[in-house]
Amino acid sequence: MTTRVLVVEDSLTVRRRLVETLAADREFEVVGEAGDGAAAIELCKKLRPDVVTMDMMLPVMSGLSATEYIMAYCPTPILIVSASTNRGEVFKTYDALAAGAVDVLEKPSGEEPEGDWETGFRSAVRIVAKIRVITHPRARIAERRGAPASTASSPPPARHPGPAPRAVVIGASTGGTGASVEILRSLPATFPLPILLVIHIGHAFARSLSEWLDGLSPLRVRHAVDGEAIPPAGSGCVVMPPADRHLAISEGRLRVLAGPERHSCRPSVDVLFESAARDLGSAATGVLLTGMGRDGADGLLALRRSGAPTIAQDEESCVVFGMPREAIQLGAAERVLPLRAIGPALVDIAAPRGAGGRP
Repeated sequence: MTTRVLVVEDSLTVRRRLVETLAADREFEVVGEAGDGAAAIELCKKLRPDVVTMDMMLPVMSGLSATEYIMAYCPTPILIVSASTNRGEVFKTYDALAAGAVDVLEKPSGEEPEGDWETGFRSAVRIVAKIRVITHPRARIAERRGAPASTASSPPPARHPGPAPRAVVIGASTGGTGASVEILRSLPATFPLPILLVIHIGHAFARSLSEWLDGLSPLRVRHAVDGEAIPPAGSGCVVMPPADRHLAISEGRLRVLAGPERHSCRPSVDVLFESAARDLGSAATGVLLTGMGRDGADGLLALRRSGAPTIAQDEESCVVFGMPREAIQLGAAERVLPLRAIGPALVDIAAPRGAGGRP
């Protein structure tokens, strides 16, 4: 069975390369080509492809606007194929991921070994085409860009004995950009605990992710500095690893590590979660979000065994239910919550002892 692909790219030279790369493998059938966002929408509605490859910088209608429309009215797995050299284009790529695009691949630079980029492109299209996407109405996009934070709530967890909470650790992969935005926007600017956040994203697009999140979050988002102390309660910050580095905790300090990949990932959610379990124990809170594979499952189990509260995103709200499912099957998740309920649950966990009606 062939995978039907719609290729959207305004440069005829680049579009030809994408089409020829797919045509070289009988698994793929290019059912349409578009040179602007408006044409992409019409072809997507008419042809109903299995997957769309989408450029960001398009005439008539941008790739971001086309992505928002497609995900609102004819949800289709979208692979962003974009350059990482222009800051504005990179930020539009993040916006498209938050709007429901599945993944991003950097355009070829011309410096890759022969055939490497083509192999990676076909692999990315193959994986993205298998993702079950959900509708992302434009109203939700507008909410992420400036409407009041969600007031969704969830039943409070049982009181965890032991030390007061010191940090929240969050891990995500495919779909994690949008999920992280939704959680951060649901937290008050006064949220007291530091948040350590790992999101799998291509190296070229990881460099500016913290800056983009910082513009959308009520909390400051920045990169970790190796050896710094865990930010204190009340600092109101989110800390991420620099591109292509692990983030870990050791003896009360953050470590930025260039160690080997874990589950083919650097940064790895497991590296962060397992270090938090060792160093903070029940004073940590672990959250595992949407993503492909199993990174984070063992780490969430280590956190739960240490007495820490643990949360996994539920299947219905996940773009990919891979990582949370693996954790749930291990018994690592104390609670399984829809995305809209995770932020309020964290607010409850961070509340002072005896506050908020908790025992």
